[in-house]
Amino acid sequence: MKRATLYTTLLAAAIAAQPGLAAAGLADYELAGKVTGELRYFSQDAQFSDQSQTTNLSISVEPELYWEWNNGDDSLTFTPFLRLDQHDDERSHGDIRELSWLHVSDDWELRAGLRKVFWGVTEFQHLVDVINQTDGVEDIDGEDKLGQAMINLSLVKDWGIVDLYLLPGFRERTFPGADGRLRSGLVVDTDAAQYESGAREKHLDTAIRWSHSVDVLDVGLYWFHGTNRDPILTPQLNSNGDTVLVPLYEQMDQLGVDIQATVDSWLWKFEAIHRDTVRNDYLAAQAGVEYTFYGLQDSAADLGVLVEYGWDERGTRGGQNQNDLFLGGRFTLNDAQSSELLAGISHDLDHDSTSVLVEASRRVGDNWKISLDGRFFQSDTAVDPSYALRQDDHLQLSVERYF
Repeated sequence: MKRATLYTTLLAAAIAAQPGLAAAGLADYELAGKVTGELRYFSQDAQFSDQSQTTNLSISVEPELYWEWNNGDDSLTFTPFLRLDQHDDERSHGDIRELSWLHVSDDWELRAGLRKVFWGVTEFQHLVDVINQTDGVEDIDGEDKLGQAMINLSLVKDWGIVDLYLLPGFRERTFPGADGRLRSGLVVDTDAAQYESGAREKHLDTAIRWSHSVDVLDVGLYWFHGTNRDPILTPQLNSNGDTVLVPLYEQMDQLGVDIQATVDSWLWKFEAIHRDTVRNDYLAAQAGVEYTFYGLQDSAADLGVLVEYGWDERGTRGGQNQNDLFLGGRFTLNDAQSSELLAGISHDLDHDSTSVLVEASRRVGDNWKISLDGRFFQSDTAVDPSYALRQDDHLQLSVERYF
């Protein structure tokens, strides 16, 4: 928890500095954020000996401090994050999601510091999203990310936006500990991480991306050179003689493209990458379509129906989403409480395994939000990546208080 203590200290110092910053000419500043209580209930006993819990309680806090000056041309955002978990020490952790300065000019923008950058258009897999490292202790969907140090210059032209990135300082992926659920059979030993690059986590990564909107099309194209965010996990014996998984972070070059076409009530989505590493040189893609029925039965509610397919040239050697079909629906009431429901099912056509997700949320009053999520797994094939989760069906109740 040393890292979390440091972030808490920085947050306290930033709050204490607000009056001085205002006096120095920072005209607008504000403090916002949320505190979240989370309860997970697992319907089956754990399959690994260190996992004793069928319920798990945790609490997280994510404040955001924002300053703006120079008539809005300059701003500073500070977003720390801290979670305390009942059972898993690895899930009790802290991070700086964002601590960045932004300067805006007429046809360019410059950002520097810790930030989160998202790329992609598909719903069930964010294949092209490559800048930030996954915070793997938060959830298994890969949507929670660690802050990444960067310098980002955006050039705004009539023919599109060009983003140039310098990425100093690599972030290792977080993994659940021995006591945590939703993990593999072997614990990942993050302290033994290995790197292909001699510079290890100090390797300077680079990226360039072009994005543009033309009529009904939104297009993005990029090249990334640096440390692969997806580690290779290899079984090894640790100093105690126990078998653990040791992560290896390779160097890679990756080309990526994402395209979305909006045609009336249709959204056509496509993502693809070509990744080149010492061990592999392969293509992968995710494609799908979403159709929205607006104003169901003359109400304000909308229903979106989603179909996607994931493919990986490596086949079953490629891990998840190598030959997977996804079906889902998004129901939105469009009411004052922002009530939403997302449900989906994915089926691995190679391993004949299935997973189901349900995510429902609703605001209560001006400052509260309640969410109920469910994930359910079915797998009978030991080589299937989801096999280790076959007894981790669970419901998760989250209560958020915004301030």
